[in-house]
Amino acid sequence: MSFLSLLGIEFRKLRRSRILFILLLPVAILWLPSILNARVNLTPAAAAISPEHNFLIQGYMGMAWFMIPATFIICTVLLTQTERKNNGILKMLALPLDPGRLCLAKFVVLLSFGVIQLLMTAAAYYISAAAATHLLNYPFILPLSYVLPITGEIYLASLPMAAVFWMLATLIRTPVFSIGIGLAAIVPSVLMINTKIWFAYPMCYPFYTLMTEYGRLSPGIFSACLRPLPLIPAAAAVTVLCLTVSCIQFGHSERSE
Repeated sequence: MSFLSLLGIEFRKLRRSRILFILLLPVAILWLPSILNARVNLTPAAAAISPEHNFLIQGYMGMAWFMIPATFIICTVLLTQTERKNNGILKMLALPLDPGRLCLAKFVVLLSFGVIQLLMTAAAYYISAAAATHLLNYPFILPLSYVLPITGEIYLASLPMAAVFWMLATLIRTPVFSIGIGLAAIVPSVLMINTKIWFAYPMCYPFYTLMTEYGRLSPGIFSACLRPLPLIPAAAAVTVLCLTVSCIQFGHSERSE
């Protein structure tokens, strides 16, 4: 069975799930307060950067720090439990296919959820910025050429983190434990971005990426910047290691029973 066929099967399995609602809910939760509190961006306390940039950064902060990681965690559990329910994983493994390839197909589906959610985030930003502009008569809308690259950088920075969460969901069969460990791993991100070894903690990559943009706009707030070294080697090593472990262990416990 080809990899594309596996992808098609995985997407069809989720047709009746509430995955789009799971992806949309965090976006709505974060951007609605941004509209209601948009006036704060015009106060002297927020004058470190322009109101329109502050509106974007503040809205993206919650997504980069907590909502995107939390959504990945929930989606990893959803993908694994879909197979484990009614022994579906055993039926899949009984077919003439490589378990590692099936594991990678599910991971690609997981990454597609990240694309969808970040596109929703960008769309919600423009809707919120337009609403705030109308309410306060101030142009909060930034050009697409600025918003999309930031959104893309946050997504790319989240890939190693997604690999870590996918490995946890593959290794830990109990959903409560998998979700609990994943959520607990998100919290230290705020502390890790201020250390010299931030690159060793992939859960902080999306938030660190956003904060470097904040620091570029206002150097006095966050002085660090994104450098290819040591970020790219560390991110690549984490991603490859976690995916290797996931592919080796995927379905292992079910086959051994």
